[in-house]
Amino acid sequence: MVTRMLRPALLISLLSSASALAAEDLSRMGTEDYMRLRPAAQDMAEAGRLYNPEAPIPPQCYTKIEGRHNPCYVCHQYNSEADRPNFMQDGALQESYAFSDAGMTNHHVNLFLDRSAEVAAISDAEILAWIETENYSDLAGRLEDTGFEGWIPDLAEYHLGAAAFDETGFARDGSGWVAFNYKPQPSTFWPTNGSTDDVLIRLPAAFRQDAAGQESRDIYMANLALLEIAFQDLDDVTLPEVDEARIGADLDGDGTLGPVTWIARRDSYLGGASGEPLTRMMYPEGTEFLHSVRYVGVEGDAIVTPPRMKELRYMVKSRMLDIPQLRSRYGNELQEKADENLPRYISLGDRGMDNGFGWTLQAFIEDADGALRPQTREETFFCRGCHATVGANIDQTWAFPRKAKGAEGWGYIDLHGMPDAPNLGEEMGEIALYLDRAGGGDEFRSNTEMLANWFTDGKVDPAKLAGQDVHSLIAPTRARALTLDKAYRVIVGEQSFLFGRDATVTPPANVHAFIDEATAPTLPEAYRYSHDIRLDWDAAE
Repeated sequence: MVTRMLRPALLISLLSSASALAAEDLSRMGTEDYMRLRPAAQDMAEAGRLYNPEAPIPPQCYTKIEGRHNPCYVCHQYNSEADRPNFMQDGALQESYAFSDAGMTNHHVNLFLDRSAEVAAISDAEILAWIETENYSDLAGRLEDTGFEGWIPDLAEYHLGAAAFDETGFARDGSGWVAFNYKPQPSTFWPTNGSTDDVLIRLPAAFRQDAAGQESRDIYMANLALLEIAFQDLDDVTLPEVDEARIGADLDGDGTLGPVTWIARRDSYLGGASGEPLTRMMYPEGTEFLHSVRYVGVEGDAIVTPPRMKELRYMVKSRMLDIPQLRSRYGNELQEKADENLPRYISLGDRGMDNGFGWTLQAFIEDADGALRPQTREETFFCRGCHATVGANIDQTWAFPRKAKGAEGWGYIDLHGMPDAPNLGEEMGEIALYLDRAGGGDEFRSNTEMLANWFTDGKVDPAKLAGQDVHSLIAPTRARALTLDKAYRVIVGEQSFLFGRDATVTPPANVHAFIDEATAPTLPEAYRYSHDIRLDWDAAE
């Protein structure tokens, strides 16, 4: 198994803050020398050095679009103010690589390394033992022992996945965390591209209590359903059965109080949160999200969520910003981009990072031995790319707006039987549409299984897609799953996350090492798209 190598301190002291050990260095030296010289993330943090000043730009943004392939639309949008409270207006990034000078170099140089030998040295038995060994349950105790001052995980037996939650998604330990079923965002979070995941939500205490401050599951469930209504622009929605008499409110508007399975839109939340207005597409202050990114587990030939976590990500809405404040902050961000200034961040020490839009981000990642550790500042800086400065997210989040509709969407993520629902405003299923627009099953068009499964003569084949559920469409074979798990295990051993976290074995062909604005192809208008990450579940029935 690969283990962390010693990196010379002299190398760290010589690193440039803008382009150190980027792709041009790889072209001048052998792969083995390059891997030996790269410092680990912890080494860089201890030295107080920043490797990638454009860390929020993910590797997928360096895809070769060749004038016709557009996977970029899922993140970068031309939005009107009526669409959602996201005023980033970054749809031009579908057309061209509008990066700063530093961003023109692809710092995610792990993409350009061939790990075939290292992957081949890991047996199937070894990687299966690795991913089936959990690394979550001791994290809280280790953090407390070190005096860690950030958020400390408080969900019991989370490593067990679905077993930690009841049939409606409520954590069995009473912590208030609730799992919901959602459709993974194309395509980085598709299991076929190397990871499984889940997302949990927890509303503030007042939303889980009655007016007297007593815990009430019925009120909590009703408030969660109201939040769904606020994000989906619904008049009403189904929910797991609650008792209106215990809530003290007529939820379905029939004039009586009793057990109900649907709730109509209201102007405010219920119970202890009755003074809180229902705000369109915005979470209440204090809302928390917990997101575990895991290896691709296998049971026989089935794909499952395994106990071992690659990362544990936490977000809390630490400040409620109104629409004028958000518009102003997005305006500042747009001006910074127009001026090609480097992104800035506010480090909160152990508490993580302020994303500039009312949220605090914090995360843990595996150390070389597989134990979860707090991410370094630069590793967390990477997270800001998706949870701050893109036009497609809604109140800085992705998963909850993509929750399966109503009562069926409350429970631990399960893609079996889930239809390929189209995005709002579209007719074609979202996955089918992405495959067509992106030209492959990943941004780099390097997922050969997806190409073989769903394409014929280089084009998406509707006959192959017909009748497939989401799990069938985006799950890898056992062989591919284990190969991707091994590739990521190599990165863990190196602790080379600063250089890219994608589980690649051989370098993908369709990715730029550098962007030359004079020669890089742009997308004609016919290949640029408007997009809503929310889904039309009714159209999929």
